[in-house]
Amino acid sequence: MVFGTGRMAYWAASLTVIASIMGMGAHAQEQRWVQIEAQRDLDGALERAAQIDQQLGNVSGFRLPSDWYAISVGPFDSEADAFNVRRQLRAEGAIPADAFVSNGSDYLEQIFPTSGAVMTPAPTVPEEVAPPEAQEEQLTVLEPEPELTPEPEPEETLREAQAAERALDRDARADIQVALQWFGFYNLGIDAAFGPGTRRAMTAWQEDRGYEQTGVLTTRQRAELLESHQSELAALGMETWRDEEAGISIDLPLAMISFDRRETPFVHFEENDESGVQVLLISQSGTQATLFGLYEIMQTLEIVPLEGMRERQQNSFVLTGQNDDLRSHSFAQYRNGEVKGFTLIWTPERDGQMQRVLPMMESSFSTFSGSLPASAGQPSTVQRTALLSGLSVRRPEFSRSGFYIDATGTVLTSASAVANCGRITIDEAYNARVVARDEELGIAVLQPETPLVPMAFAQFHDRETPLGSEVTIAGFSFEDVMARPVLTFGRIEAMQGLNGETETMMLSAEIRQGDLGGPVFGTNGAVIGLLQGQPQDDARQLPSDVNFAVNAAVIQEFLRASNISSGTLRDDVIVGPEMLTRMAGDLTVLVSCWN
Repeated sequence: MVFGTGRMAYWAASLTVIASIMGMGAHAQEQRWVQIEAQRDLDGALERAAQIDQQLGNVSGFRLPSDWYAISVGPFDSEADAFNVRRQLRAEGAIPADAFVSNGSDYLEQIFPTSGAVMTPAPTVPEEVAPPEAQEEQLTVLEPEPELTPEPEPEETLREAQAAERALDRDARADIQVALQWFGFYNLGIDAAFGPGTRRAMTAWQEDRGYEQTGVLTTRQRAELLESHQSELAALGMETWRDEEAGISIDLPLAMISFDRRETPFVHFEENDESGVQVLLISQSGTQATLFGLYEIMQTLEIVPLEGMRERQQNSFVLTGQNDDLRSHSFAQYRNGEVKGFTLIWTPERDGQMQRVLPMMESSFSTFSGSLPASAGQPSTVQRTALLSGLSVRRPEFSRSGFYIDATGTVLTSASAVANCGRITIDEAYNARVVARDEELGIAVLQPETPLVPMAFAQFHDRETPLGSEVTIAGFSFEDVMARPVLTFGRIEAMQGLNGETETMMLSAEIRQGDLGGPVFGTNGAVIGLLQGQPQDDARQLPSDVNFAVNAAVIQEFLRASNISSGTLRDDVIVGPEMLTRMAGDLTVLVSCWN
């Protein structure tokens, strides 16, 4: 190996400065070296180490397990620093092309510099002093000549590049595909076979870098591609995180995030140095209902913007969201009595990086036994805020009640619940639109944008119910605070309104605003009406337990006129109290208005 004298003097000074700066606060476990060469015998290794140290400085020598001896520059505080130094030295021709970054795991005892060694300075030769009259001329002669940039080595021909490529082993070929995939040029499987897809990817990479588009990378181009990939990985700090408490193993960008806390059902990783990246690991014991409850509740979080894909399968879900300020991707699955997954959150300027990070997280995600300690309750039964673990909640302007009327998720609700709403949701998870409305009756029909499969839907009873009969009202009395509806009990006081309106019935029941639009059940389990509440009258205040409902017969006439199907409960069917309680919870929905 031949080094240029001028360049080596420059690098000896530069590496000494780099080593001095990087040595402050160094952590042994993060140290890296640039390994230049290896020598077979100790004497030869010491001789070469001394030669390279005079040229570059900051040289170390170590015995290897094979009884060869490694000669390296370093140590450096991080992999990124080592790669940067290697790239600069290789660009200057100061080190061989096959020099590589080592973590020192195979370095045994250090053989250079030896303990207590003293570098003997070169002897000095007395300078001849010029006469005074010649000094000015001598100074002019001694002005340093400008340093010339060495000419780059000529690029390989296509034939030479093909020959060098044929010498690559399987791992080296796979590494090239991985790097091309990382930068978005290759989207097929990593099979280490350079077929048409890989050739197209190489051609696209060459075009992007301004090289001749041959579809075969030269040795220099391969080195550039792989080095760029390794530099990006080092900047992201992709490492495997194994969380014994959560029962999750996953690759995470630990240069951009750091562990913060565990708070069921999340393990929180906050951003580093304003990186704009956050991660949540999801872990809790439960059932399929727990998974579905989490699916609904996560859509109320600020970290899941409204625009994006919502996909719920039988035992898993995917949520994506994006707006001008934030992006997120959430995945969770139910398996063996546990719900586990992750959420990646980032700001728009990180789009390119996260498009590469997300597939690595997805492919590395694995679970093992164990989950975070159980919280006070499950998503289907507790207050929504109880499971949010300190995360900001997005709240609707207001919420009312509604209920399913068919097997595809069509919902009947109060017209006032959807008036002047920029966006309407069912259970805060499904966008819906108004497909029919009757302002006089005060009722509206909603169609979900994605067909749903409710566990139950209303069966109407269109016959007159006797006065004094007991009724059960299902509704979200506390609006979006509770994840399940509340049952309120009352009785029928009259089969008409205060002014004789035949389409309404008067009830004796204490209700709240969130109950409006909910179903009114008769004693047999059929829906006999939709809760309206009290009429607007600024001059009068009715007793709080006087409320009204649109009767089932009028509702069915409206649905038939709107070409919307509905079911009628047979006369011989009786639903018991326990079954009614379960059915009311399954068919009653939260209708939310967003602006």
